[in-house]
Amino acid sequence: YANEVLDRARRVVAGMTYEPSPESKSPRYQSKSRKSVGFAESSHISVPHTTTTGDDLTFSQTPLPGTPNDAPAPFHAAVSSVKGEKRALFTTIDGGTAKRKSPKKDESKVDDESALRAVSEMTPGPERFDGAINLLDGETENHHVSQVLQLLSCYGAAYKYLCQNRSQDALELFRELPLEQINTGWVQHQIGRAYFEMTDYQNAQRALENMQKIDPHRIKGLDILSTTYWQLKKEVELSDLAQKAVDFDKMAPEAWFVVGNCFSLQKEHETAITFFSRSIQLDPTYTYAYTLCGHEYTSNEDFEKAISCYRDAIRVDNRHYNAWYGLGAIYFRQEKFDLAEYHFQRALEINSQSSVLHCHLGMAQHQNGKTVEALETLAGAFRLDPRNPQAHYQRATIFMSMDRADDALAELEKVRAAAPKEASVHFNMGKVYKRMGKPEKALRCFLTALDLDPKDNNLIKAAMDRLDEPDIEEEVSVF
Repeated sequence: YANEVLDRARRVVAGMTYEPSPESKSPRYQSKSRKSVGFAESSHISVPHTTTTGDDLTFSQTPLPGTPNDAPAPFHAAVSSVKGEKRALFTTIDGGTAKRKSPKKDESKVDDESALRAVSEMTPGPERFDGAINLLDGETENHHVSQVLQLLSCYGAAYKYLCQNRSQDALELFRELPLEQINTGWVQHQIGRAYFEMTDYQNAQRALENMQKIDPHRIKGLDILSTTYWQLKKEVELSDLAQKAVDFDKMAPEAWFVVGNCFSLQKEHETAITFFSRSIQLDPTYTYAYTLCGHEYTSNEDFEKAISCYRDAIRVDNRHYNAWYGLGAIYFRQEKFDLAEYHFQRALEINSQSSVLHCHLGMAQHQNGKTVEALETLAGAFRLDPRNPQAHYQRATIFMSMDRADDALAELEKVRAAAPKEASVHFNMGKVYKRMGKPEKALRCFLTALDLDPKDNNLIKAAMDRLDEPDIEEEVSVF
């Protein structure tokens, strides 16, 4: 049995020295293993004096002929037999196993490998087909990953611009998306939000209604849609939206927000405040609900509670420019023009693309005696939105204070073309005509204003009674 182990060990590690067991020194063993010993002698294998126990056959680290004595042994090998189990353990310095082969065998092996390689190159086997398929699959997967990363990059850049109130830049990036991505609820929501921030309420309505068609169960974005209906004075659509939102999810803060907008449009401010408060109760971080609640208190002229709501909105999100604007509007009505200018400036720093904020800041600067700065601010409003009627109206106000009646009249005519049913525009045009010494035209404008807004008949009739009196310094009514 030991002889068989030795033969197998020779085949595994040819060229290594070995130490026979004590039993192998017996004449019986030597007669049976003469061929093996002869192989060792012919191979010039040195036999070290090591001891073995039992049936173990241990191969030592004895250097091969021609190896310096101080050179480290290339490896250590051991072959053992324990209860019929044969094991071979190899440990090398360089992490591999060293085997000595004859040059002829090495050359023949090299020739065989070259021939096999040539045949395999000429005849593509299943392994080569599988490798090609795997390569194609890898390239396709990389292409898909690249497309997904590009899509996410476009999403992120557009949303970043939207958070920075750069709505036009965000819209340009959203238009570059594939059609199947544009026709999703989230993208239509963001497009509608961008148009809303640009005060383009018609396009905002179109985008947000598309969002509803694509994703009928989407509750996010309904607050902006309801405010868009409020701005466009669409009572029927707003009432229908409020009913649908409450039926869909009574625990969603957006649902009660929509209901609050519905009652606000009906001038029921106390009821609107109740529903906005309900929305805040469901979501204490709902910044927009705080702001609209402040607007309702302002409409009721409860300025203390309005200021509290605006400050709560800023506490939740200090970049919510609507709350800064609300505070500025209250301070302007209270004739605290320094505070009004400060809050309008803060709102404009957050959203520098708002033409409306430029108009209010210019109005506050004019009241603080900064006429030149006010005109520059209004020029910025024109650059952002040349069709903004409020900017023309504020410029007319400044020109009247500077005794430039012709310039003021030119600006008011532009406003009248944009808002022909605005009574205050006709009233102020009448005052300009009176200052220019044209009482007939002034009377015609006063009568038109009286027809459009009978509520202010006392103010208009008083101006009509003073047509023949000398003109005095009067404040231009707020647009």
